[in-house]
Amino acid sequence: MPRLLFLAHRIPFPPDKGEKIRAFHILRHLARRFEVEVGCLVDDPADLRHVPALAAEVAAVEAHPLPGGVRAYLRALRHFRPGVPLTRGWFHSPALAAWVEAGLAAGRWDAVFVYCSAMAPYVMEAPRVPAGQVRVLDLVDVDSQKFAAYAAAPSGPLGGLMRRVHAREAGTLLALERAAAAAFDRTFLVSEAEAALFRRLAPEVAGRVAALENGVDAARFDPTEAFPNPLRHPSPNIVFTGAMGYRPNIEAVTWFAEAVMPLLAGRVPPVGFHIVGTNPAPAVRALASRPGVFVTGTVPDVRPYLAHADLAVAPLRIARGIQNKVLEAMAMALPVVATPEAFEGVRAEPGRDLLVAEGAEAFADAVVSVLSGHHPGLGVRGRAAMRAGHDWTATLRPLDMVFGG
Repeated sequence: MPRLLFLAHRIPFPPDKGEKIRAFHILRHLARRFEVEVGCLVDDPADLRHVPALAAEVAAVEAHPLPGGVRAYLRALRHFRPGVPLTRGWFHSPALAAWVEAGLAAGRWDAVFVYCSAMAPYVMEAPRVPAGQVRVLDLVDVDSQKFAAYAAAPSGPLGGLMRRVHAREAGTLLALERAAAAAFDRTFLVSEAEAALFRRLAPEVAGRVAALENGVDAARFDPTEAFPNPLRHPSPNIVFTGAMGYRPNIEAVTWFAEAVMPLLAGRVPPVGFHIVGTNPAPAVRALASRPGVFVTGTVPDVRPYLAHADLAVAPLRIARGIQNKVLEAMAMALPVVATPEAFEGVRAEPGRDLLVAEGAEAFADAVVSVLSGHHPGLGVRGRAAMRAGHDWTATLRPLDMVFGG
């Protein structure tokens, strides 16, 4: 059986949030045809307990802890160089680099799969490339453009400084993304829209860029399964799921609580807005002081919240690629209202399978229309769209073409 190196910036297990969900399903798909050795970083000490479970899925795991918090910022600054993104230093581990270099020098792997641009230098800088080795890069999103969006909309007391930092990161990260794509045989992105954007930004590699879309596990996200009700508010209840230390999610729930919820008053019964996700930032925790807003923090399973809510919202205004939160809510047959940014790449029809709205008033109108019963069957049709358009076996088929299947 051929051997494959799978590099990821975070341990690809358990599949409980966006980047890990995609990485895990790709990894499991590749493990059907390769003996996979995983090299990954661990920036959350709690994730170390998952190494044995991941090792049971693959041939070997080489997991290297990276200190987080202030030490992560210091590590990034130590590796600061002109023209080099801070992201690269943030995810740099000398021990992992040595392990990858030794394996490549020994010709241990017949193929390489690298998950995200920050991990590409581990392979690009190795002194020897084995003949015939297939190398695939998954950029997932065009991350450089996320930082460009941050630069265009600075926030907080250090807004001016952060505008310059984010603008620099956008430029240097795009240079890394282009160099990495040139060094690999194929580069994937999460949607055709992201792939088309990257082709425009990196025309020199356009012929080797393709979409590898996200899927959803419809058997796991099954609305017929019985779940205990975790909601602390009478119906109607609205839910948002995601990593709550992530700026786009922070801004999304803040905007919904502050700009949209007041527009619901008097039009529907008082709603409960449940913000469900790990590591809520101070700005998110502060929202819990507002009437009807509940911040859960980390939960063992988001499915009970999706099962008992009346509506899921995805009010993101900075977003890249396909949002797992949208796919999972729709798979649970839960009606969804999303912004155009959150809808990107979703194989569904607005107005039939979910509602798409832009601006506070239009978003509030969509929420009211769902909660008032004007869209019967929206959730059922949404689940059917997920089963038809986002089955992992179908979405990951381009991998088989690249690796000769």
